[in-house]
Amino acid sequence: MAIMPKEFATGFFRMSGRRGAEGPSRRAFVGSAVALAACQPAARGQPAGRSLPPLRAVAPFPVGSAIQAEQIDDPDLAALIAAQVSQVTPEWQMKMEYIVGEGGALRFDAPDRIASFAAAKGLRLHGHTLIWYAQTPAAFEALDSQPGPFRDAYANYITTVVGRYRGRAASWDVVNEAVAEDGAGLRDSLWSRRLGAIEHMRLAYELAHAADPVAILFLNDYNLEYLPAKRACFLRLAETLLKAGAPLGGLGTQTHVGLDLPAGAIAAGLSDLASLGLPLHISEMDVSTARFHRLFSSSAELAARQGAVYAEAAKAMAGLPAAQRYALTLWGLRDRDSWRVRENRADTPLLFDDLGRAKPALADFEAALSR
Repeated sequence: MAIMPKEFATGFFRMSGRRGAEGPSRRAFVGSAVALAACQPAARGQPAGRSLPPLRAVAPFPVGSAIQAEQIDDPDLAALIAAQVSQVTPEWQMKMEYIVGEGGALRFDAPDRIASFAAAKGLRLHGHTLIWYAQTPAAFEALDSQPGPFRDAYANYITTVVGRYRGRAASWDVVNEAVAEDGAGLRDSLWSRRLGAIEHMRLAYELAHAADPVAILFLNDYNLEYLPAKRACFLRLAETLLKAGAPLGGLGTQTHVGLDLPAGAIAAGLSDLASLGLPLHISEMDVSTARFHRLFSSSAELAARQGAVYAEAAKAMAGLPAAQRYALTLWGLRDRDSWRVRENRADTPLLFDDLGRAKPALADFEAALSR
């Protein structure tokens, strides 16, 4: 493992027990169980007349959910996650904003809790995320601009984080949101400026693979359903990385979408992404309802449209070759836990309501898998 500059290394490997901020980072772009009787009282379960099996029992692919460490302390949510899904992704507590503290100190208290919860419940763990243009900790920015020291610190970070969860994390989003919004090229970032536009990514995959040769390594991005030009650029980037020898093992499409998404857009996007033959991950799905009420004459119509979007995703994922169905991850289960609701309290983007009761969209999602 490369040795980083002495002045940075002192703090970089010092583990801190401090808790992180109580909420996740805010992204500039904006676009609770079907309870088992043994887990929830009847009043908190599915609506009367609706008997739906758990998602994990219905889908012919793994279904996941985002999770924060604090949510493990909510027994209702913990039971809902364990009953419904087969995979979890840390919502933000495996990102640099949490792990890299002041002076370069690393803290793993929250991601360790999530990893332990996943292991205890028999859930697969998906690591998220190693390199993201939007997060550039001050400890990295303060490094000498010469490539040697910066490269050493970069290498040590990836090696340390992936190595810590070796054998526990089945996969990683190694590079997140590298494509420019309009699809005209790649984003500029601290990482690209210091190490090269393609080289910083190729190096990240190489380092992650060396730290855990078994983990599947993903390239992840958003708005690929809305913007075909961005999707095409994303595919070109994936091809470039593969030709450069990067051990890229899968493609992730976040699928943060709204009710304005044209019908067929998710299916078309997955079909394009499948062309490289890699495993695909719908990695952060939610379907925003905020700002779209004017488009529908009733709440029932709005709910039906939300269900149709979820159903399309389920059917499109199920229609892929079995080897390419890595997972469909929901970015939360209960509405009240969603990042979208933290942005807009009127939003209802997930499959379960605030109390963990199944919404109509859940029935639509599951019905799509039986057709």
